[in-house]
Amino acid sequence: MSKPPISRFPIPEIADLPEDIRSRILTVQEKSGFVPNVFLVLARRPDEFRAFFAYHDALMDKPGNLTKAEREMIVVATSNANQCQYCVIAHGAILRIRAKNPQIADQVAINYRKADITPRQRAMLDFAMKVALEAHTVGDADISGLSAHGFSEEDVWDIAAIAAFFAMSNRLANVSNMRPNDEFYMLGRVEKQV
Repeated sequence: MSKPPISRFPIPEIADLPEDIRSRILTVQEKSGFVPNVFLVLARRPDEFRAFFAYHDALMDKPGNLTKAEREMIVVATSNANQCQYCVIAHGAILRIRAKNPQIADQVAINYRKADITPRQRAMLDFAMKVALEAHTVGDADISGLSAHGFSEEDVWDIAAIAAFFAMSNRLANVSNMRPNDEFYMLGRVEKQV
């Protein structure tokens, strides 16, 4: 049986892409050993690709009070709520690697309230889920609740921005029928063989 396509929309050839996009994709491929399908699917629109990854990097790769693993927890929990298979699988792999925990992504995706996370992380995810699913109901009490767990105003913005950005990403992935790469499924679950 042949594999289904990675998107319902046409995928450009890497060689035909603008140099900056081609270079970024090849760098990711060199680092990870494969090209995550999101890069190929979004490359069909170069200006949007650049804007998407610029905002992604600004949110996910910055220093701050949220660890990189916590940022990935937000993506996994909210992407599951938005029924985005691609983001749950891909960011679940990244979460397992960043948290150095082969079980955490499955726990967070299925039911973060029962996951082996801290009360602070649970409060973070409660807020992220509210932003993802009912942002119109966010009020001062939600912000105060995060403050009680040591989150700063900037942290609150980061949590909200990550949840909001990935809500958009989830919708694009769902509409395009973006398939997760097979490689993601085992990343962070087993030790690499040397």
